[in-house]
Amino acid sequence: MKVMSRNFSRTEKLLILALVLILLGLVYYQFVDKEVRQTIASSESESAMLQTELDIAQARLATLKKTQSNLDELEAQGRLSWMSSYNASKEEVAFLNEILADTLQYSITFSNVTRSGNQIRRNFTLQYQTDSYAAAQEIMDRLCAGRNRCLVSDVRCTIDTQDIVTVVESATFYETLVGGTPDAGLPADSAAAKEVSEP
Repeated sequence: MKVMSRNFSRTEKLLILALVLILLGLVYYQFVDKEVRQTIASSESESAMLQTELDIAQARLATLKKTQSNLDELEAQGRLSWMSSYNASKEEVAFLNEILADTLQYSITFSNVTRSGNQIRRNFTLQYQTDSYAAAQEIMDRLCAGRNRCLVSDVRCTIDTQDIVTVVESATFYETLVGGTPDAGLPADSAAAKEVSEP
């Protein structure tokens, strides 16, 4: 039994061929071309992201190299200081006694110790007398150029009739809890207290 038997004309064969080609094109576009384009777009996006990360890493490296160069320069000049680990008070007192040893007289008064996060500030006042302004200047230079990080906040100098220079100097040693061992003398963290008090 013959259900459908007819010969297709040349035009119908061309139309069927065109339809098959269109279907093959659609299948190719949907499952090959589209996937390839998405993969390329994804790769380009990932490449751009990696390039951005590389640029950031190179910028960080340049900054680190510059910082290291500055540190090397400061170290070569003898001006590099370190933030000692808590509790370096004995080392700091020994350093102060050493730089004040050649003065006519001196006194060291430590006041409040404060803490903000991992940073410890040990405030102190020096009062000393020297026989010249140059000697007083040398003590200030040695204090600021010492191994322990120290910042001078106030200096008052007076010279009497016998050319004795009296210096009263307020300064702060900076320490860190990183690598330090907390003890009973460690003050409360003012940064944490501030966060708790703020709503």
